[in-house]
Amino acid sequence: MLKLNALIAGSTGYIGIQLVKLLIKHPNINIKYLCGNTSKGKSISYFDKSLKNKKLPKIIKFNNNLLNDVDLIFTALPNGEAQKISNKMLKNNILFDLSADFRLKSYKEYLRWYKIKHNSKKNIKKSIYALPEIVKNKLKKFKIISCPGCYPTSILLPLIPILKKELVESNNIIIDSKSGYSGAGRGVHKKYINKNLYESLSAYGVGFHRHNSEIKQELNNYSKKNVKFTFTPHLSPMFRGILSTIYLNIKNGTSIKKISLELKNFYKNDKFIKILPENSLISTNDVINTNYCYVSVCKTMDKNKIIILSAIDNLIKGGAGQAVQNLNYYFGYNLKKGLV
Repeated sequence: MLKLNALIAGSTGYIGIQLVKLLIKHPNINIKYLCGNTSKGKSISYFDKSLKNKKLPKIIKFNNNLLNDVDLIFTALPNGEAQKISNKMLKNNILFDLSADFRLKSYKEYLRWYKIKHNSKKNIKKSIYALPEIVKNKLKKFKIISCPGCYPTSILLPLIPILKKELVESNNIIIDSKSGYSGAGRGVHKKYINKNLYESLSAYGVGFHRHNSEIKQELNNYSKKNVKFTFTPHLSPMFRGILSTIYLNIKNGTSIKKISLELKNFYKNDKFIKILPENSLISTNDVINTNYCYVSVCKTMDKNKIIILSAIDNLIKGGAGQAVQNLNYYFGYNLKKGLV
C-alpha cells in the first residue's frame, strides 16, 4: 500500500501527541519526522509512555530541507510559526495547520486578535477554514488546511445549519463553554498556578477570547448576516473535553422538533455527528477519546427559547482528530481511518 510521508511539527504538545497516536493507526500514513524545538534527540515516549514500543523516529529540530522528503506537514505550533513553514512549502506539500495562523481571512483581523503581524499574507488565499462536515469536497482546491479551534468546533457545528435556514434569531445568542485544561496547552500549569486547576472552575477571556473572531467570521459567512453573540469560556477541573451550552431565541413558526429535525437531516450522512433525541442530557464523558460531536436540542420554560448542548473531545474532534478527518476527506480515504 502506498503511504504518504508526514512531518509533525510541535509533536510534543497535547495536540501533537494526540496527532501521533492517531496517525500511527492510519494505514496510509508514515510518520517520517517528529519535530520539536526543545526536545531534540528525545523519544516521543518521553512525553507519553503509551508510545514507548511504537516504531517512531526520534525528535529532531525542524529545518526546511525536511520538506523535500514529505507529502504532508502537520503543524501544532504556537501562533505565527506555521506561517513561516508555509512560506517554504514545496509544490507537493500539503499543510494541515492546527494553530490559528490561517483561520482568519483578514490579516488585519489576525493582527487585531492575535497581536502578531501576519507574515504569510499571500498564502491566506491558498487556505481554507476546514470544519470537515461543512467543507468536505472543497478541501482539494487548497494547499493549506486550517483546522478550526476547539471551542468554535463545538459551537459552529450545531449553529451553522439552523442559522442558514433562519430557524433561530441571529441577534442575541449566548454561548457558555467549559473546557478541560488541556485546551490551554502544557503551559497551563504555570499560567494558572494560582487557580487550583484540579478543583475549581475558572472563567477567562470574558468578552474578548480570541476564538470570538473565527466564530463570528464563520457564522456571518454561512448566515449572510451580522450574527451577534456573547461567548464566555471556562477552564474546568478535567483534563479533556468541551461542553458548550448555547441559548437561542427561536423564530415564530419554528419548534424544537423542527430545529432538531433540521440538524438530523443536515448531518444524516456524517459519521461523527450525533444529533440525540430532543431534551437529551449529554456530558463530555459521552465523547472523550473519540472524534464524535454529540448535540442535543432542549426546551426551556419559555416556549420562544431553546438550549443546545454540544460536546466534543477538545484534543480529538476539536484538534488532532479533526485534522485526520480532513486528511481523509482530502484523499478520499475511509473517514474512519486513524479515528476508530
